[in-house]
Amino acid sequence: MDDTNALLSHASFAKAVQFIWGEAELLDRKNYRAWLDLWSPSGFYVVPIDPDATDFAATLNYAYDDQHMRELRVQRLTSGYSPSVTDAARTVRTVSRFTVASEEADMIDVHSAQVIVAYKRGVATLFAADVEHRLSLTSGEPRIEQKVVRLIDSTDALNAIGFLL
Repeated sequence: MDDTNALLSHASFAKAVQFIWGEAELLDRKNYRAWLDLWSPSGFYVVPIDPDATDFAATLNYAYDDQHMRELRVQRLTSGYSPSVTDAARTVRTVSRFTVASEEADMIDVHSAQVIVAYKRGVATLFAADVEHRLSLTSGEPRIEQKVVRLIDSTDALNAIGFLL
């Protein structure tokens, strides 16, 4: 499946790409509650520090969120009590370079590149990452089983990345 046109005509891949673009739209619009609905209850959101990490439970991460931690993150982002939330950056995400890493009957792993431009107080900040989505297709609608955001500068000191989701 190296040909992009063949990939896009593949039903589960096309559905996955549309889903990932929709997720980016929800996050840029700060619709975090709807974002929570995209997840499988057993799913994990991970932003590893080590770019080569695979055992996320045994390594230090910027984020390693199960359902409970995702809900707490969204509560923090929407409560208005945190100064970083009341003056939250506006973001624009571009997600591209989609490839299928693996596919089973009810699961698809899609890798992509993501660039986020965050604008706050007259300053635009750029975040770039390789992103891995593992999507469950069992319920008819995709659900995120795992999302790994591998920032290209993850080993540097990073500020204000709580909105990355």
